[in-house]
Amino acid sequence: MKQRIGLFAHPHNPDALRWAEYTAQRLLELGAEVCIPVELALRLPSPLAAQLLVEPLDRLGTLADIIVTFGGDGTMLTAAQHFLRHGVPLMGVNVGKLGFLAEFSVNELDTALHALLQGNYRIVDRTVLEAEHRHVRYYALNDIVVEKHASPRMVRLRAYVDEHHIADYRADGLIVTTPTGSTAYSLSCGGPIIAPNAHVLCLTPICPHMLTLRSLVVPDECHIRIEVLSEDGAILVPDGQRQEPVAAGESITVRLAPYVLKLVKHAEGSYFDLLRRKLLWAADATTIPSEP
Repeated sequence: MKQRIGLFAHPHNPDALRWAEYTAQRLLELGAEVCIPVELALRLPSPLAAQLLVEPLDRLGTLADIIVTFGGDGTMLTAAQHFLRHGVPLMGVNVGKLGFLAEFSVNELDTALHALLQGNYRIVDRTVLEAEHRHVRYYALNDIVVEKHASPRMVRLRAYVDEHHIADYRADGLIVTTPTGSTAYSLSCGGPIIAPNAHVLCLTPICPHMLTLRSLVVPDECHIRIEVLSEDGAILVPDGQRQEPVAAGESITVRLAPYVLKLVKHAEGSYFDLLRRKLLWAADATTIPSEP
């Protein structure tokens, strides 16, 4: 039975579209079936698109065995929002800058596609956050951020863990991150790097006004409640994908989602190899070539 590979690309990135086109052609040559959303089909050459299974985006997750994304980590996060509930694994091909989630490079694409069709890869499960506000639920692979509006003033937040009051924050915001997201926004705010198989969540303040406020790591079975104290309110940002207003006095509850996201990884290697390669973690500064 042919493997059915779905393709998902950043719609406004010419390099992402070019590599999606290349991959569609290569997969056909390798004997795979390729399915793409209508939006991508409109950006591919008509003779090629005619050979592919073109479906609405919301059906791609039910049809594909694996979905390959083209872009950067932001494209991976967008794909996660679309396909999380389907349980389909995502393989990220990086055509951006860092590519920590989208760890496959275009330089290894041919090798990676052969390995994919031969089953020579790993699938890892990553925890996902669920935030609830006004009875609406939002999902995030990396982080849930509650931050100030477009205002020079800091936001005031009160945080609880399992209804235990832990702190009042005067800051630019507060990040609740998964282990996967610990190397993203939280890291840039001084948060810790957390191994992805650790069963924890982390609360990291953004530019706090008090030196005593630091990141707090809690078990991932905890429920976190964030109350907005500022009269100006705040905004809720799941994975940087959207902004939802939160009024003064309202609360956001954050907990583990009932889903996990499946990521396709290299057959060999570890998370720590990725840290060293992508973030230069534990690198010896004396051995890093300097720019001329």
